[in-house]
Amino acid sequence: MKNYSIRLFLVFLIAGFSSAGSAQIQALRLNLDDVIILAREQSPMAIMAKHRFRGSYWEFRTHKAKFRPSLGVSAILPDLNRSIDKITLPDGTDAFVERSLATYSVTGSLVQNLAPTGGSIFMSSSMERIDLLRDDQTSTSYLSNPISIGFRQPIKAHNSFRWERRIEPLKYEAAKKTYVEALEQVASRAVNYFFNLSLAQVNLQIAELNYSNNDTLFQIAGGRYNIGTIAENDLLQMELAFLNAGTALNEARIQLEINKFRLRSFLGYNENVDIELIIPEEIPALEVDVAMALEQAHTNSPTIIDLQRQLLEADASVAEAKAQRGLTADLFASFGLTQQSPELSQVYTATQDQERLRVGLEVPIVDWGLAKGRYRMAQSNQEVTRTNVMQDEIDFDQEVMLQVMQFNLQDDQLRIAAKADSVAQLRYNVTKQRFYIGKIDVLDLNVALKERDDATRSYLSALHNYWSYFFNIRQLTLYDFVRDFPLTEDFETLVQ
Repeated sequence: MKNYSIRLFLVFLIAGFSSAGSAQIQALRLNLDDVIILAREQSPMAIMAKHRFRGSYWEFRTHKAKFRPSLGVSAILPDLNRSIDKITLPDGTDAFVERSLATYSVTGSLVQNLAPTGGSIFMSSSMERIDLLRDDQTSTSYLSNPISIGFRQPIKAHNSFRWERRIEPLKYEAAKKTYVEALEQVASRAVNYFFNLSLAQVNLQIAELNYSNNDTLFQIAGGRYNIGTIAENDLLQMELAFLNAGTALNEARIQLEINKFRLRSFLGYNENVDIELIIPEEIPALEVDVAMALEQAHTNSPTIIDLQRQLLEADASVAEAKAQRGLTADLFASFGLTQQSPELSQVYTATQDQERLRVGLEVPIVDWGLAKGRYRMAQSNQEVTRTNVMQDEIDFDQEVMLQVMQFNLQDDQLRIAAKADSVAQLRYNVTKQRFYIGKIDVLDLNVALKERDDATRSYLSALHNYWSYFFNIRQLTLYDFVRDFPLTEDFETLVQ
């Protein structure tokens, strides 16, 4: 009795709030397509998916920028140094000398990374100025490097650029597919919220109808008891059914508000929006071919692209570990022009050649098997990755096949559930009429009532299952089997 009072209070409280804010309430009548469209456009889940894709887009843009010429300017304006330093004099002796100078420099550089070799080429131009600050006078000198051209090239080293050019496009392609998949996840979630609220609406309709019917039947039973045509036990049974119907009605009202709140929250609405759902009555005439579903899943799914990326990353790790074994070297070479003069106008005349060549070698003598161990571990991880990828691909294919087979059964299940709902409703109507004329007792009536309610809920559950499997297949294959084309989005608009 205490729980019943609490539920009743909640119902009145909800009703009070609803009436108090009725002037601001916006009523929406939505079908399943409306809910899915709204969820794709404005749900927090869809918005987060959009921003995750934008992050992947800018990550890919950063990767592409790495292989385009980069132009930069650096400058020091100025570097003032007043100190006493230890320097070596022309006669070879060391002395502490007080120095006071200001240096200025500006450098422009153009760098291009080379993916095929892993090296880079560059071109630069620079100018430096030194002001020696003395009490009697200030002397100035200039140093120019009008142009300097060179390259850096690792020899027998891991070329990370080449592997990035293969891996990063896969990651971006997977990001695009993942965004489309995320929208299908949003649609699947919208289906669940839609049918949860639809079930709450139907349960409330059932509860209101049962309450009204039980009220009528209880009044009829009271009249029959007064004239002695039914026993007191039957009267008490009807009274109990009437009380239970009242409890079910209050619970149905509360559950309706709970499911409305959940759907509103998912769609990004506040409490000033009231939603009433229109339950779909038709389904598309669709039979999905398993082989076609597998083909589209392997073509479109980000899962398959991620598996390919894992294999490439494992191969890259092996290549890196292999490159670190034995001799490694770096080659640096540059050629340019230079000149120095106390006059700015003279530093670009009669320039002199400036060349530089550096070859760095690193040869491990004893590393106690460190490089070999890293290489073997990379190979082992590569085999583990290949095995996991093979298993994941098998599991993915099985999931697609199971989902397709389950979906192809749903139209039959739905037709059976619809027929059972009609039969149960007809049986209840016949049973109720026979009860009115005293041909059956209250137990038979309650059985027919329960079967009718269960059949109605089963039909709605079958409808829910159909659309859940429908969007599960779309999510796995990223393919629209109704209109017969792959699912995609306008990615250029997304990043604007």
